Amino acid sequence: MSDTAGDPPADAAALLAALKDLGQPDRAAAMAAYHKAPRRYLGVANPAIEALARPLRRTLPAPERVALARALWETDIHEARILAARLLTQARMRPDDGAWALIASWVESFDAWAIADHACIAGQKRLVADPARIDEVEGWTHRAHMWSRRAALVMTLPWARMNHPKARDLAVRERVLGWAAALLDDRDWFIHKVVASWLRDLSRRDAARVRRFLDAHGARMRPFARREAARRLG
Repeated sequence: MSDTAGDPPADAAALLAALKDLGQPDRAAAMAAYHKAPRRYLGVANPAIEALARPLRRTLPAPERVALARALWETDIHEARILAARLLTQARMRPDDGAWALIASWVESFDAWAIADHACIAGQKRLVADPARIDEVEGWTHRAHMWSRRAALVMTLPWARMNHPKARDLAVRERVLGWAAALLDDRDWFIHKVVASWLRDLSRRDAARVRRFLDAHGARMRPFARREAARRLG
């Protein structure tokens, strides 16, 4: 792919150079203080990162985008990792086994919510494309790594947000609610926050199911999480 018509270059070094050109030192310092994860920050806003990713998603074949995303992720630069995730955030991608494998390989390196959430949104697309991958995700709920446990719930959020779930979708939803119940014994605040968010989103589609969850497990929930889960129930 050429960059002659305003498209971004399709190699990692040139894309990294483009990110650096967009960087703002003052913004980078503020981002480092906010996110706290010990990596380099360039100070590039997310809309500018998406502007680089969008034409590459449209024109670059999936295997080449996977290779590019891998190279960008390995730089361990905040914006490069977000760009890596944005390259793979696409509902229809064929083939997509390589994209899923790469996203899944990132999970154990998550250490801050912003990069994790961008990668999880990419992962959501691949899970919806092939729900059989839920079997792999369930294993993350047992890892010692907190961000892996959190990722299992963030990546399955589409099933909390489905307006017209089919029988197989309802089965996935019930499976994830089982994970959520088991994770209520977790000590980490982030886990309780994501459980609450999952339930809150589900309450907009199936309030009765959330009420049943709260009746069964609400006493084990932290007060802030129980309030958040019930916020839309009235």
